[in-house]
Amino acid sequence: MPELPSSDAPPRKRPLSPHLQVYRPVLTMVMSITHRITGIALYAGTLLLAWFLMAAATDARSFATAAWVFNSILGQVVLFGFTWAMFHHLLGGVRHAMWDSGFGMDDPEREWLSQASLGGGIALTLLVWAIAFFLR
Repeated sequence: MPELPSSDAPPRKRPLSPHLQVYRPVLTMVMSITHRITGIALYAGTLLLAWFLMAAATDARSFATAAWVFNSILGQVVLFGFTWAMFHHLLGGVRHAMWDSGFGMDDPEREWLSQASLGGGIALTLLVWAIAFFLR
């Protein structure tokens, strides 16, 4: 029978897995974290979209209230952030699908895909907002 350690012995320290403090942040890591954050933000944005659609379906007063909120400066900032989160999350999902298929896992391609999804999300957001502004 193995001998149990006495209560006077110091506890054995177990090795810890490396965490964020150990690794140097790289673009792919930051993009992965941002992908998860934008996924969570899309839940809140979807609730706001549902509120807007329900207000539009009920009566003019409810719609006017929702339209006032979304036309305010804070509402416009939230809508802009929601648009960016949608495009960023979409392109991040495309990037992950490419990685899952075995494409782009080597060193330079991995960084290029991360840069492309970051720049593409920003560019698509600005494009959509520019089109919406000029069609107004």
